[in-house]
Amino acid sequence: MVYVLLDGVGDLPHPDLNGKTPLEAADTPFLDKLASNGVIGEVISVGKGIAPESDIAVFNMLGYKFSHTDYAGRGVIEAIGVGIDFADGDLALRGNYATLEDGVIIDRRAGRHIEKSDAMEIAREIEEKTNLSGQDTSVVVAPTIGHRVTVRIRSKSGNLSSKITNTDPAYSNIGGMGVAKAVGDYLEIERCLPLEDDDGAKLASMLVNQFNEQSIKIMQNSHVNQRRSEQGKKLLSCILLRDAGNKYPIVTPINEKYSMNFSCIVDMPVELGISRVLDMKAFEAGGLTDYEEKARIAAKAMETQNAIYVHLKGPDEFGHDGDAIGKTKNIEEIDRRFFGTLLDNIDQNRVAVVVSADHSTPCINKGHSDDPVPVLVSANFVKNDGTTRMTESQAKNGSIGLIPGADVVFTALNLIKSQT
Repeated sequence: MVYVLLDGVGDLPHPDLNGKTPLEAADTPFLDKLASNGVIGEVISVGKGIAPESDIAVFNMLGYKFSHTDYAGRGVIEAIGVGIDFADGDLALRGNYATLEDGVIIDRRAGRHIEKSDAMEIAREIEEKTNLSGQDTSVVVAPTIGHRVTVRIRSKSGNLSSKITNTDPAYSNIGGMGVAKAVGDYLEIERCLPLEDDDGAKLASMLVNQFNEQSIKIMQNSHVNQRRSEQGKKLLSCILLRDAGNKYPIVTPINEKYSMNFSCIVDMPVELGISRVLDMKAFEAGGLTDYEEKARIAAKAMETQNAIYVHLKGPDEFGHDGDAIGKTKNIEEIDRRFFGTLLDNIDQNRVAVVVSADHSTPCINKGHSDDPVPVLVSANFVKNDGTTRMTESQAKNGSIGLIPGADVVFTALNLIKSQT
């Protein structure tokens, strides 16, 4: 089984596409071929009313459903993904470099495409110049891809609790799970508050606020920003923090869960972290948009693996930018370069292809939503249910029905086994 998640591909009808979604508007002959050779349905990746972040959505789509009380938090997952030294009692947070103007957030991603050298240089300045309260308190600031940052705070003054609020105004922290909020255009950094009346939460929130205040001043005076200003680039004014975690997750390894050789092709820190937490072999397959290479590696992996999970970035970013036409073109590119190459390199008499998404990112919302996403199961041995295209509208009438994300892998495997 090749299991493909198209990041944020789900959407809603858009006026720029004559009332169609990007999936409906896109020319996708290879996805259409898969659809005509399979069955379709809908998935609510995490839960009704929850606009999930990618971490908890991917865990669910791989069959791991957490309650609010036992989830480690995205900060921890990304820290693991980028190889930060992390131990229980540390505080790890996901961050965004963002741009401020008169205290107002004018870009939550500071232009999104940030040079690695600038991101690293200003991170080192912050690490060197911050001076947080407490005994032997230290900070690690680890830029990853684009605007993304992971921050780890460690203090010998006591264990740091994850029961704190975000400073990023676009996301709520609900028991460690990040949930997108409906926000307007006027956004300000929020003060971190303890969610519980205990020393660990109070200490953690105090240190986060100190980090926020000090890092803003350091970044304001950084020669990195002086240079960026001269070059007409957006400034790296602050780091918006969210999704705190303070413990290493303990879960059943994925191969043990499914009694399979289950591997992956992933690029982003959060998905890399998930692969390490689940003890899932990760194949190297080029960069973010090396779609042909990813397809060839996925096909080759079927010689030694029972299943491979492939996470493809692209659609989600266009959704966040509100670019429906760009999202449509990106779907067409993935169809031609990834799915076209994949179908040239696998035998669908013995390999099934499962396609879905971690969540919807509607262009009209410019953010994640709780809207269902399509799920497609395709193989020569799967009896078609009348599906001709992988779209939101066809998914509503598919034979799979509406299922939770945590049931997708089991549902696909059971369907495959029942028809072979």
